[in-house]
Amino acid sequence: MRGLVGDVGGTNARFALVDQEGHIRFPRIFPAKEYASLTDIIAEYLETTAGRKRPPRAAIAVAGPVVDGEIEFTNLHWRLSEVDLVAAFEFEEVSLINDFAAQALAAPRMGVDDLRVIGPKLRGSEGCPMVVMGAGTGFGVAGLARSSRGDVALATEGGHAGFSPYDDLEVEVWRRLKAKHGRVSNERLLSGQGLFDLHVAMRDMEGVNSEATDEKQVFEMAQAGDRLALATLERFCAIMGSVAGDLALTYGARGGVYISGGIAPRMPEQLAAGAFRARFEDKGRLSDYVSAIPTSLILHPYPALVGAARELAQLESVRI
Repeated sequence: MRGLVGDVGGTNARFALVDQEGHIRFPRIFPAKEYASLTDIIAEYLETTAGRKRPPRAAIAVAGPVVDGEIEFTNLHWRLSEVDLVAAFEFEEVSLINDFAAQALAAPRMGVDDLRVIGPKLRGSEGCPMVVMGAGTGFGVAGLARSSRGDVALATEGGHAGFSPYDDLEVEVWRRLKAKHGRVSNERLLSGQGLFDLHVAMRDMEGVNSEATDEKQVFEMAQAGDRLALATLERFCAIMGSVAGDLALTYGARGGVYISGGIAPRMPEQLAAGAFRARFEDKGRLSDYVSAIPTSLILHPYPALVGAARELAQLESVRI
């Protein structure tokens, strides 16, 4: 085996092995909050999957900023370093990489079956930057710089950029969230909790009742045809479209914008048929610029593992 790859988010930790041909093998998912530490999960995975033949290297995508080879998870009470992992499992090398940076590395490797086009079918400009963004427990953003020398993932905390309301309804949502939280970031709306908070704000503004107590119930109600729940999902997708367009401008992402995370794959029809693309393109004098940029929903079940496998290959090539 070439090595171990992982993708650790605020809810789940995914691990797999990568064979000599670069294929991902034996993926498993672990509920993160049921474990005291990430090393406990890795130890269980290696013991039950790899057996005595331990992989020599590891590349692990993590939810949060990696600083000097260390990660303090944004949505988990864990702290970890590359040095810790080398000591605990006797790896030759370890790379911790931001989870959306890993997905950015994976974006060029996504095939036709791994994507659903959102909006018109467009071809991204060859060699131009890409962006990957997605809502889940939090809201992640990363870019990919491309050149003849290779791809470089740009890890960011773009999910914490300030939320910009688009119309009167969103101004009122912003006002309510500001009263509760102070500063309102994009993640305050584009996340699981954000989806529910948006639903609550829209419920209160309309003065109607809703039985939803979390975002899961909002999805269930929408599937059952509840008007307010459907309106919440549509507004969520519209807001995501505006943010995606802003990120496309910020990065000059003429290579394409990719949507991932745990939430968007649960609402593909709303993304495709709703206001996402219209809001993406509604950028005033720069509307023509973003109108030429393709937007796609990532359907691949393990995009961060694909990116971690690319990081693993780079580790190996540098070592050689």
